[in-house]
Amino acid sequence: MARSTFVYVTYIRTTPEQLWSALTDAEFMKQYWFGMHCESRWTAGSPWKLLSGDGQILDAGEIAEAEPPRRLVIRWQHQNRPELKAEGESQCTMELEPSGTAVKLSITHSIGCEPSKFIEAVSGGWPKIISNLKSLLETGSIALG
Repeated sequence: MARSTFVYVTYIRTTPEQLWSALTDAEFMKQYWFGMHCESRWTAGSPWKLLSGDGQILDAGEIAEAEPPRRLVIRWQHQNRPELKAEGESQCTMELEPSGTAVKLSITHSIGCEPSKFIEAVSGGWPKIISNLKSLLETGSIALG
């Protein structure tokens, strides 16, 4: 089966524990994710959803793997735009690896179709979100409003 995949890697001057917390704390997330946030218990098998600032469910799925503070795998399907929802479920893997005074964050997001409008959409979103997260953790403020 053909797959579309987007990979993003960055280094953030923080600890794995602080980065894990930033990736899983809904209130902190709103600061760097443009008012959106995720809700989950962050354990394997638990439901997961991404909500807009006004509470609309944008994406929904489940936690496939959770190994704090090293690895998080989420499977989800987009809920808002019919053409993206039609592509089915995607999988997003986040790996956190200590690297000196920083943490290497690798995000691999894939879906089982090619070409994919969904992967095209997330490939524009992830760099903005993670740039804001990096800036917030390192300087106390986001890069993009």
